[in-house]
Order: sequence, then C-alpha cells, then structure tokens
Amino acid sequence: MAEVAPAPAAAAPAKAPKKKSTKPKKTGPSVGELIVKAVSASKERGGVSLAALKKALAAGGYDVDKNKARVKIAVKKLVTKGTLLQTKGTGASGSFKLNKKIKEADCRVWRRPAQRAPSFFSYVRTQSLNPEAFALASHILLCFTTC
Repeated sequence: MAEVAPAPAAAAPAKAPKKKSTKPKKTGPSVGELIVKAVSASKERGGVSLAALKKALAAGGYDVDKNKARVKIAVKKLVTKGTLLQTKGTGASGSFKLNKKIKEADCRVWRRPAQRAPSFFSYVRTQSLNPEAFALASHILLCFTTC
C-alpha cells in the first residue's frame, strides 16, 4: 500500500485590508488649555485644588470621569513645563496657580538684535594689508583677549 500525501490545502483566501475607523477628530481646546483657562479664571490667592479644577472642567462640559488620567497627566506636564506653579502637594495632587514669570514672558515682543560692530578680523580682511602686518595685528589682538 502506497501512502499518498494529502493534497495541499487550498490557498487561504486573501484577507481584506482592515478599514480604519473614520472617527471625526475632536476639535476644540486641549485639556491643558482648558486647565490653564480654569486656573486663570479662579480668584483664589493660594491656587486651585485638583478637585476644584475637575469641577470647573466638568462645568465647562468636559467629561472628567471618563478622562481622569488625561487631566492628571496634563496637570503634571503643565507643572514641569512651568506654566502652572504647584503651591501645595506633590504630583497631580495639591493646589496650582499660574506662573507669573511665564505669563510675563509670553507678553514680551520679539525684537531684532542690534547690529554688532564689525570684528577686528573682518576689518583687517577688508583692508589690503601685507601678511606681516596682518600677523602682527592678530598677535596684538590675541594678547589683549587672553590678558
């Protein structure tokens, strides 16, 4: 009795490529922007606690129960970035207020730096000096800068 090898199984049907879900991307401010807005709206001198911050976000229509972790991460990131200042507590717990130094820095207007006077070397290069005079001038400049 000769054994016959079983016929190879038919090639598996090609899988259809997975369709990407077409969720509409949420528009509107990020969690960090909402937190900064809530803290800036507060009149508390000592800052806003995390619980009060969550209440303010919920009042603004943000689903805090569903996004607890995002709120905590955003608060920690704002503290490390320097936008928020933590007055009490550690991590995401405690009280937070806006950092005044950052607020003032955002208001500054960028100005073009003033033009510098041409350096000695660029001046000497533009002049037609012989190599010996150039070497002497650079040696004198080197002596002045190191002393």
